[in-house]
Amino acid sequence: MIVHANAKDINSLLSSIKTTWHKLNPNEPFEYSFLNEDFQKNYEAENRLTAIVGYFTVIAILISCLGLFGLATFSAEQRTKEIGVRKVLGASVTGIVTLLSKDFLKLVSISIVIASPVAWWVMNKWLQDFAYRTNISWTVFVITTVTALIIALITISFQAVRAAVVNPVKSLRTE
Repeated sequence: MIVHANAKDINSLLSSIKTTWHKLNPNEPFEYSFLNEDFQKNYEAENRLTAIVGYFTVIAILISCLGLFGLATFSAEQRTKEIGVRKVLGASVTGIVTLLSKDFLKLVSISIVIASPVAWWVMNKWLQDFAYRTNISWTVFVITTVTALIIALITISFQAVRAAVVNPVKSLRTE
């Protein structure tokens, strides 16, 4: 039974329905719920899952950026002599940053190529459980790819610029 009422009339309407209910079924308790609350209960688990996935995504991005930063630091430290020689021979800061960054961006691109089909498959399976579902657009993967490359470039470029602006005499003297 669907009844439309104002907010003021709900309490009086509920007491009227409760009285009628007890007349018809005196041994059964009167229990009711609102349809919008029932729908909200269905999606509370999804809201919790969304929050948890969001928190773990941020943690995973931070950990991966730290790992990428550490790897870039290690790579720049290993290539100190090469960077010094290139600078002495006239390489620009941009050229050295590009040299140090392109290998890491290749690795990030490969990981995106591997992860994108897996992500599409998992999201497609998850969305099948919903009555009203949407298709995953290719633009989501383009935005994700660009965002991942930008985050990786920012993480790597900090260390690459630091390695590129070092005085080449100092780096070659310590070798």
